[in-house]
Order: sequence, then C-alpha cells, then structure tokens
Amino acid sequence: MISSCRFASRSSRTRKRTTTTWRRGSNWPISGTSRNLPRRNKPMALFAVTLEQIASFTKGALVGSPDLVATGVSGLQEAGPGDLSFLADASAAKDVKTTKAAALLVPQRIEHLACAQIVVPHPTLAMAQVVEKFFVPHRLPLGLSILVHRGVDIVIGEDASIWPFVTLNDRARIGRGSILYPGVFVGEGSVIGEACVIHPNVTIREGVTIGNRVIIHAGTVVGSDGFGYVQEGGRHHKIPQVGTVVIEDDVELGANVTVDRATFGRTVIRRGTKVDNLVQIAHNVEIGEHNILVSQVGIAGSSKTGHHVIVGGQAGISDHVTIGDLAMVAARSGLNRDVQAKEVVAGAPAQPRLEWLKSMAIVAKLPELRQQLRDMEARLKALEATPAAKPAPVSKPKAASKPKTAPKRKR
Repeated sequence: MISSCRFASRSSRTRKRTTTTWRRGSNWPISGTSRNLPRRNKPMALFAVTLEQIASFTKGALVGSPDLVATGVSGLQEAGPGDLSFLADASAAKDVKTTKAAALLVPQRIEHLACAQIVVPHPTLAMAQVVEKFFVPHRLPLGLSILVHRGVDIVIGEDASIWPFVTLNDRARIGRGSILYPGVFVGEGSVIGEACVIHPNVTIREGVTIGNRVIIHAGTVVGSDGFGYVQEGGRHHKIPQVGTVVIEDDVELGANVTVDRATFGRTVIRRGTKVDNLVQIAHNVEIGEHNILVSQVGIAGSSKTGHHVIVGGQAGISDHVTIGDLAMVAARSGLNRDVQAKEVVAGAPAQPRLEWLKSMAIVAKLPELRQQLRDMEARLKALEATPAAKPAPVSKPKAASKPKTAPKRKR
C-alpha cells in the first residue's frame, strides 16, 4: 500500500523560500528555509570515503595513502584539495601537473606526480561509477502526494514517489520504486515500469508502455499523434493515429523529446538507447538497441535503425529508411537512402564519408577555381577578338630528278 503524504507549502505570511526535506524512514516532510542548507557548487561525498574504498570498488591499483579521504569530485582544472578527479585521455595530460586534486583515476601510473593515483582500465567509466556510488544521494521513497489527480483502477508499486500535481488517468500502472515529479501526465492505460524517473511536465499519452529503469527528462512528450494526413479535394484529412509507443528497459530520453505514436502498430525504442534533447521520432519508427541520437535529430515515419547506431546532431532521416547495425550518420546529414551495416555517411544528401570529405576539399577551393575560370574566359575572349592573320602560301616542293643511268654496252 502507498501511504498518503503532505508536501510543505510556502506560508503567505513570510517571504522566506522554503524547501521540502524528508526524514529518513518516513513519508512525512518537514519544512525549512533555504538559508539553513549548505550551498555547494560540486558534488560532495555522502559519507567519508577513503581512497582504499574507491580503489576496491573500481578494482584499481592504488598509488598513495589508502587512508586519504575524498570529500568531493571535480574536473582536473577545477579540482581542489580533497577532490577526486580523473584523466580522460592523453589530451588532458598537460593539466595533470597543475591540478590541485587529492587523487586521480588514471589509465596508467604517472611518474613524479604529487597526488595519489588509482590506476584503472577506463578512468571515465570508473569516475562515473564512483560518483554514482559515493556522491549521488539516493532518493528516499516519498509515497503518494494528496495533490495527485487519480483515476480509477490505478496500481502503484511499493516505494514509488508521486509528487504533487501528477495526473494518473484510469488504469495507469506505476512500477516499484519509480519517481514521478510535479506536472507529469500519465494517460489512460499507460504502464511505467520499475525504478523509472519521470521529470517534471512530461506527458505520457494513453496506451504507452515504458520499461524498467527508464529516465525521461522535463518537457518530453511520449505518444503524441503521428503526423498523418491524406489529401482530397484540396484539403488535408487527418488519419486517426490508433497505434502506441513501446520504450524498452534502460532508455533515457532528454528534455523536450517527442515520440509519436504509430498510425497502426507500435513506435519502438529498444533497450539501452540514449536520446539527447529536442529529438523528433515519428510514427512507426523502430530504434534499435543501444543507439545514440544527438540533439535535434529528426527521424521521419517508418524508418528503422539497427543496434549501436550513432546519429549526429541535426541530422535528418527521411521516411522508410533502414540504417544497418553499427552505422554512423554524421551531424547535419540529410539521409534519403538506406545505410549498410558499419557504413559511415555524411553530407546532404548523405554519401560515404570519404567521398564527402573529398567533395568538401573541392568546395574549399571553389573561390580559387572560380577565379581561375574567370581568367581563362577573359583570355579566351581576348583571343577571339584578335583578327586572325592570313596564312602564307605554301610552295610545293620540286619533284626530285631521277638519277641518270649509264648506257649499257653491247658485248
């Protein structure tokens, strides 16, 4: 059962900003002023964490004092005493000597380095795991706010947190441990899986299915009508969009993404795919597993992508296009044809990347080539304007005289 809870409100008699916090192990909030809260500009450790603990967690080799405590995390240049940082690649090596960090995650040991080191195969991944483990506060389940609009036959799993002004329509299903922030709309018959995080003002229309551990950022709309019309008599007649949307496990949608429902059938985003802000996914599109779609990508209806496809920012993909596994579409490409597996394309219209690079090399020389063409045209006009001189008469060569032969003597 989900217990009800009240959220602290701002008093009309005071202008102090109030915040809502939660007692550990309780669903009931307590209110306090923001003046009493510490102001932090970087993540701080949830508890005292030593380098020995971090090395053990990352399975890295520690070079330095195991008892040294990391109190925060930061980038190389911004790190201060007590901070843990990391060396992403060789390009950042110049900042290592000047960093003030207490310890670094590095791919290999660096000699004559003043701070401690933890040697790991993949410092960036290790840093992400350390931050998630030791520096990100775990959300406590808050229960169900009394300011939630609820339809009939609602099912909410244990340890879910439903914030004020969420709308749950009839037969909505919310999985265990999911969090719905203020302003979320869940349409009739929609299903949200376990451990999902739905940020403020997300709209999940009717009949949508969302898997487990899905993150949807603010302002995104899932299940809006596809852009389908038929022309007759000079008018656009709307085609009813009666399909649905399925988002599989471990998908993340950025802010202000739109995923249209299918005309018939399903629009699908398969597991592990990550979508950046401001991406448009049209009706009946099928996005494969573990894709990366960068900001402002637009995918028209009924197109399909394989697994581990990367589409760069502002790329446009036409309708009914198929992109093979492990393919890459460069930023600002215009794709109107199928792409084979592992192919890399660029340009508008898109073409194989090497051909596009050759074309771009020529484009860079166009001003010079244009001037050369103008010079050649001017020279040609000058030659045409000059009257041609009459050719001198050609004298015929004299015929060669035959050599005289001596008369034959009679015997």
